[in-house]
Amino acid sequence: MRRIRLPEQDSTTSVVVTTTRRPGRKQQGKSTRKRQPRYHVILWNDDHHTYQYVIQMMRNLFGHSVEQGFQIATVVDTRGRAICLTTTREHAELKRDQIHAFGRDPLMQDCQGSMSATIEPEPAAD
Repeated sequence: MRRIRLPEQDSTTSVVVTTTRRPGRKQQGKSTRKRQPRYHVILWNDDHHTYQYVIQMMRNLFGHSVEQGFQIATVVDTRGRAICLTTTREHAELKRDQIHAFGRDPLMQDCQGSMSATIEPEPAAD
């Protein structure tokens, strides 16, 4: 507890202000908030979806540009999987579920439904 005495305004009046600090709270210094673990949203390749489908899905669900969508489509096609987004676990789960619910590719006759996606923890930085 700190007491601050203000200068007297006249000889008969004085004001005393008392301030208190909450116990356990730091007033200054580094924040002690722990960073939430991050997760990758992984899109898996199949032969039943077009580049146009992937690009449109990336635009609609993630807000990616056409160029970013094309890059993801190329990576998933050539490597079998692509990271669409790295975020918190809850947000990654939501995006995975949105991919699963995106629906079939109308340009492919043999397409039965949405693409597959999973989430996995981002590797720890060394």
